Amino acid sequence: MRLILTLVLPFVVFFTINRPFQGIFCLLLQITVIGWIPAAIWAVYALGQYKTDKKIRTM
Repeated sequence: MRLILTLVLPFVVFFTINRPFQGIFCLLLQITVIGWIPAAIWAVYALGQYKTDKKIRTM
C-alpha cells in the first residue's frame, strides 16, 4: 500500500516513516512537474531503506 502511495503522493510517505523534514522538502520538489519523478524515486528509495532498517532492528 505504501508503494502505491509513494508513486502517487511521494511526500506523504516521508510523514508515515517519521521523517517530516524530508517530507516537506519532497513536497517542495513535487510541486514542480519536473520534480515529481525525482521525488517519487527518492520516496521509493527511502521506503526501501526504512524497511531494511526495521528488519535490522528486529534482529
